[in-house]
Amino acid sequence: MAFVVQALDLSRSLTFSSLSAIFRTMPQAASFAGVILAAGESSRMGRDKALLPWPPNANAQTRSSDTFLSAAIKSLNLSTDFVLVVAGQNEAALTPVVYSNAASMIVNPDASRGQFSSLQIALREVLNRGRDTAIITLVDRPPAKPVTVQKLREAFGAAPDSVWGLVPESSGKHGHPFIAGRDLIERFLREPVTGNARDVEHRYQQHIQYLAVDDPNVALNINTPEDYAALTAG
Repeated sequence: MAFVVQALDLSRSLTFSSLSAIFRTMPQAASFAGVILAAGESSRMGRDKALLPWPPNANAQTRSSDTFLSAAIKSLNLSTDFVLVVAGQNEAALTPVVYSNAASMIVNPDASRGQFSSLQIALREVLNRGRDTAIITLVDRPPAKPVTVQKLREAFGAAPDSVWGLVPESSGKHGHPFIAGRDLIERFLREPVTGNARDVEHRYQQHIQYLAVDDPNVALNINTPEDYAALTAG
């Protein structure tokens, strides 16, 4: 009984501000959202890269059932609480793929402002949904292996607080998906809409960790029909 009384006395002596300080210093696990930027016009490809078959196959009789977009969603699904796809004028074309793969869609009303504007829209939605970490990728590259995404998540979870972001590396090349924690998200959102994610990464280089992965897809970038054909040839 004496212990209960002491505990009650202690709780009465704690002010709201002191309780808040206690909770702020308690370690919290990051909660992850997936982000796929897919609002581009794919002008060099000549058709929407989000809807390119994945994996590519030159034989039309064995056409892939997945696309770059659906495969990217599946790649992120196992390691995130939800996946957000940012669309632009291609909203109608992407909608069936997004919802049939249990993802959510948000629309950039003016994708002509550039990819960074889509990133900022997505990150605001990540914070609005109560998440503080995003695993971000672009739809114009082959999806990373799910095991790669999970490896990135685990490495970020084990990193010190001084690490704001984590970027995969394959054969000396940096790629996607990359992870942005709360501090890096806030830096992205402070930039003008004409900003660039790479510039922000370089500015805060001391807070970025690079992780070598056994997954060449993270460093590939598919912009032209020739790029896509090379995947089939490989």
